[in-house]
Amino acid sequence: MPQASHPHSLLAPVRSVLRAEVPDVYADLLVRGAREYHEFDWFDEHPPERDGDEELVTLRTRRIVLEAALTAVVGREPNVEVRQGCRVSGLVFREGERVSGVRAGDATYPADLVVDASGRRSPVPGWLKAAGCRPPVVDSHRAGIVYLCRWYRLRRDGPQDPGRVKTGSAAPYALAGIFPSDNGTFAVSVVLAAGDPSRGALMDPAVFEAVARRFPSIGAWLGLDPEPCSDVLAMGGLDNRWTSLVDDAGPVVTGLVSAGDSLIHTNPTFGHGVALGLRAAQYLAAHTDQIVADPMGYHRWAERTLRPWFDAQVTSDENNGRRLAEGSPAGDRRAAAVAVCAFEDPVVMRARAQVRHLVHLADDAYGTDEIDRHVTAWLDAHPDFTPTHDGPTREEWDALVGGRTMPG
Repeated sequence: MPQASHPHSLLAPVRSVLRAEVPDVYADLLVRGAREYHEFDWFDEHPPERDGDEELVTLRTRRIVLEAALTAVVGREPNVEVRQGCRVSGLVFREGERVSGVRAGDATYPADLVVDASGRRSPVPGWLKAAGCRPPVVDSHRAGIVYLCRWYRLRRDGPQDPGRVKTGSAAPYALAGIFPSDNGTFAVSVVLAAGDPSRGALMDPAVFEAVARRFPSIGAWLGLDPEPCSDVLAMGGLDNRWTSLVDDAGPVVTGLVSAGDSLIHTNPTFGHGVALGLRAAQYLAAHTDQIVADPMGYHRWAERTLRPWFDAQVTSDENNGRRLAEGSPAGDRRAAAVAVCAFEDPVVMRARAQVRHLVHLADDAYGTDEIDRHVTAWLDAHPDFTPTHDGPTREEWDALVGGRTMPG
């Protein structure tokens, strides 16, 4: 799928689940070049530690490195049998609406519990419908944005770090980001409204790079003279989709649960996909017997634990899609102040990190008296602060793409 070749930020739950459940996978990731980045590394010194601070770590690596580490370790597990080139072609049912295994070719594999982890294009809803089951309940929201990215590698004989540089920049109609990764690689990512007429021109690497350099965060990294190591990669047609195997009458089927993108698929702006997938896998592994006996327990857990992050992504995408399409101004002064203040005040950075790493939802993290005091003090110290974008104006952007636009 296109997302596999786009940049990833592996958030705190990825690190914590791997270290707790499969430490050999995590150790292998580090050997392969993945790097840990603590959110407080932005500052010269970390602030006095509070409970949970030790978890606010991003694992910087390409997805292919994670997949290589998982594949290597799974291949050594005596109780795991990996069958490559053997595609599951259907479900086996017992007692009407109870799944009791899967079919692959001419073979049948019985199971007390089948986990659908086949991704956002899962065939399972179609199989359930063909078997006469009630359909899954799907909540889908189109993300009105597109991604373009390009990969680079730092030269061994050149500088390896641009210094203290934020990883994100913005224009009224575009978002841009840097994704430092493993083994000297990094990705440049630009996000546009799906209907932006200049998106086709950005598929030209020279145009893409000329535009990207106008964002300060990206310009600092491209100023290191890295070697390009990919074409411009595009990804669109995305949605946020929650697929529940429970309706108002209860489970539409038993003996079957979903995990990963089969359950919750989110537009990757926040980087939640791998983190939420591993949280579900961890819960399934620890509660398999209970889920077999009471499938509603898993669905209740998913609604309580995972669904709030889905809803937050939907709201964010609606706001971003509208803002990018309209080229809206920088927005609310206090909200903008929170974003700037976080990079000067460790207390506010902690709240920002807790949202980023799925510890607290934004309203909970930022809605405390402590954060209110710190942001108010920052605004008092900066009376002339006005929200602004650091990326190019639309006129500068259009001049760089040279009028090469396409219909919306």
